[in-house]
Amino acid sequence: MTEPKQNTGNRLSTLLTGRFLLSPRVLKHWPFILFLCALALVMTASSHSAERKVHRIAKLRTEMKELHSQFIDTRSRLMSESMESKVLARVEEAGLKLQKNELPPVIIKKQEDE
Repeated sequence: MTEPKQNTGNRLSTLLTGRFLLSPRVLKHWPFILFLCALALVMTASSHSAERKVHRIAKLRTEMKELHSQFIDTRSRLMSESMESKVLARVEEAGLKLQKNELPPVIIKKQEDE
C-alpha cells in the first residue's frame, strides 16, 4: 500500500519541478506547447489593449460631455450678447453714433423670365 503513495508523490514532484517536460513522450509535443504559450501571450496582450481602449473611450466621453455643455453655455451667452438691445447698449457705451433703423427691411424678389 505504500507504493502508490510514493508513486503519487513522485508524480507530484515531477509535475512541480517541471521534469515531466523532458520526458521522451512530451518532447515530441514541444512545438504545440510553444504554440499554446504564444497564443496565451497574444490573448493577454489583446485583452490589455482592449482594456486600455475602453478606459480611453470612457475618458473621451466624459470630455465630450464637458465640451458639449461648454458649447451650449457659450452659444447661449452669444445669443444673449447679440440681441439688438444689448448691441445698442454697448455701442452707446463705446460712444459711437449708431442709429436704430425705424423702417423694416425691404425684400427684393427677382422676377423669373418666362
